[in-house]
Amino acid sequence: MVRRSTVDRSPQSDVYGADYGAGTGDLAPSGGSRGRAAQGWRGAGGRWLVWVFRVVVWLVLLLIGYRGVTAIVQGETSPSRAPAAAPSPTSSFPTALASAYALQFGQVYLNANPATAGQRASQLAAFLPAGTDSQLGWNGTGSLQLQSEQVASVVVRDSHHALVTLLARVNGQLMELGVPVYYAGGTLAVSGEPAWLAAPPRAAVPSPSQASTDTGTQSALMSQLPAFFQAYASGNQVTLARFLAPGTTVTGLGGQVTFGSLTAVTVPAGGRTRHVVATVVWNVPGQAGPVVKGVRGPPPTAGLEMSYALTIVKRSGNWYISNIGPSLQAAGPP
Repeated sequence: MVRRSTVDRSPQSDVYGADYGAGTGDLAPSGGSRGRAAQGWRGAGGRWLVWVFRVVVWLVLLLIGYRGVTAIVQGETSPSRAPAAAPSPTSSFPTALASAYALQFGQVYLNANPATAGQRASQLAAFLPAGTDSQLGWNGTGSLQLQSEQVASVVVRDSHHALVTLLARVNGQLMELGVPVYYAGGTLAVSGEPAWLAAPPRAAVPSPSQASTDTGTQSALMSQLPAFFQAYASGNQVTLARFLAPGTTVTGLGGQVTFGSLTAVTVPAGGRTRHVVATVVWNVPGQAGPVVKGVRGPPPTAGLEMSYALTIVKRSGNWYISNIGPSLQAAGPP
């Protein structure tokens, strides 16, 4: 090991000290003092930029974290946008307009009389394409008379075609009429000959199950309900209030009918709330006819039997009515 001599402790020249690279043992080519000053300044400036960069990075990270937590708490998620469904070709067909159009057509088509054949042909022309048979299949003899009609259904085939089915009564018989309707650009036409279809068949209504009858309550209601139905026919609110449960409001019929009789009440066994069926005969006043010599008195009335569903509740030993409406079934014997 070579050790530096400790004898030579004389001060070094300024030039030598200035050009000696500190800690390196090398001489700087020139300007050693200026080089060390520049190196020190760069070190301090770099540390300042690093800290600024770190602060910016932390601020960005904190902002991202804050937004993420806020989205989780508030349930803010980017809404997924499903592709818009393509409109169905049938959705552009005007079913309401076609229904009304078919009804107007039926008024003309289902009325036919040789005496008014020309008028019928001119009215049908407004519904038919050019060149169509002016009577649309009618041979000009016999007669058709429409009593009533309603739209039973509309089946849309595409954006231009639909089949409107009418439920009608013609010459006293119930039937259905299928009417093909064409639509384009706001215009309509009956595109072909209609089809006479069978009326809906009569359904076989199942008999109601025979539930046990509360004869005691039935007897009480047979005595109580005639007065209620008399008030119901007249619409007398003072009298009606005597039979109604608290909070119940019933308008009444306002004298359009008068009470005839109570023919039956069906009362199932149960608790303090029951659903019963009452059958009533209403007297419906007839229209005044021409005065006949020797005949006096008001015009005759028609008797019409109807069934009502009543909800009754028991309070303080008495039955009160909380609801009245049409019945789905007929009442049994009294």
